[in-house]
Amino acid sequence: MSAGAGPEVVLRRAAGPDASAVADVWLRSYTAALPTVVRAHTDDEVRDYFREVVVPSRETWVAEAGGGVVGMMVLAGDLLSQLYLDPDWRGRGIGDRFVALAKERSPGGLTLWTFQVNKPAHRFYERHGFVAVESTDGSDNEEREPDVRYEWRP
Repeated sequence: MSAGAGPEVVLRRAAGPDASAVADVWLRSYTAALPTVVRAHTDDEVRDYFREVVVPSRETWVAEAGGGVVGMMVLAGDLLSQLYLDPDWRGRGIGDRFVALAKERSPGGLTLWTFQVNKPAHRFYERHGFVAVESTDGSDNEEREPDVRYEWRP
């Protein structure tokens, strides 16, 4: 590691003990990236969901640095269902590594949803070859927030 590069970031599958840290990254990232979107669940409900459902039963990956979780990604087949980074760790290439991993895990293509207000996410995914294929009024998501479906096809 070169001087000033900071701690090495390792991507690995999440395990049960990671659930709390994964939920905390999700909460910090959501709050920072989506300040105008009203969350459908309390912090405790989010933590319970990650502990009881996401980490044990979904393909959950973490980015770990300096002994802590700084990013998380959840895959469900060809759906990239979640990708969140700790706000202090954005812009360091972790999201790029997660997308590369998702493409490797689903080489036939990927789909994802993001909120229409999340313009930085649109730019990020478009830079990685995703194309917006559908926009909705949000009536089908818990937050009732207009969203966009993106697809990547190799």
